[in-house]
Amino acid sequence: MKVITINVCGIRASQKKGIFEWLKKTKADFICMQETRALEEQISDESFLIKGYSRYLNVAEKKGYSGVAIYTIHKPIKIQTSFSKSIFESEGRFILAEYENYSIASVYFPSGSSGELRQNLKYEFMDYFEKFITKEINKKKRLIICGDYNIAHTKNDIKNWRSNQNNSGFLLEEREWMTRLINKIGLKDAFRIKCKETDIYTWWSNRGNAYNNNVGWRIDYQMVTDNFAKKVKNVSVYKDKKFSDHAPLIINYDI
Repeated sequence: MKVITINVCGIRASQKKGIFEWLKKTKADFICMQETRALEEQISDESFLIKGYSRYLNVAEKKGYSGVAIYTIHKPIKIQTSFSKSIFESEGRFILAEYENYSIASVYFPSGSSGELRQNLKYEFMDYFEKFITKEINKKKRLIICGDYNIAHTKNDIKNWRSNQNNSGFLLEEREWMTRLINKIGLKDAFRIKCKETDIYTWWSNRGNAYNNNVGWRIDYQMVTDNFAKKVKNVSVYKDKKFSDHAPLIINYDI
């Protein structure tokens, strides 16, 4: 089973850069997108669809903002677009497709880089997410949680870790939260199960020629429950073509 996750930084912008032509060739089972930034009626024509795939969206109330999607060849039993009764319900940050033996989600964590208010809201989102995941794991659910977490977990996941220790996305509290997800809650970083290399990133700033110099952050993940961790077959970050300021994370599972 092939799963792809990517923050498209605007689905209409990435469509113009050829992402759908590439996605059609991947033959993925699931494609999870974040930051789609479009209402459903804005992406209803065939250029935003993939033959043989169903598409499920959770869009933000605010136009041109946030939004998540799942494209899949597998018909789900149920689609869920909420895990908390909070301000985030209107921001289109979560969608989950439920199947008989597993569930897969696309999640877009808030950024806290604009200031203290959004950072505190990011912490609130993290808290709601942790509670939701804990409940699901306690129900013995098998999960693949794809998304842009907006957090680099360790210094191996960010190029300039020393100078970013006081910046949102690499704050100690954020990194400790990721560690807790892995060590106590029961999620595993599927990419790190197979790849221990450094200098492999999924996001690069548009400033300072960061992409060409590979000054990046690894903030896009497929987090899986223990029962999926053993199924991770191979992992890769696709960089042959640039569709966004993020790169697609591709993971194959032996399922």
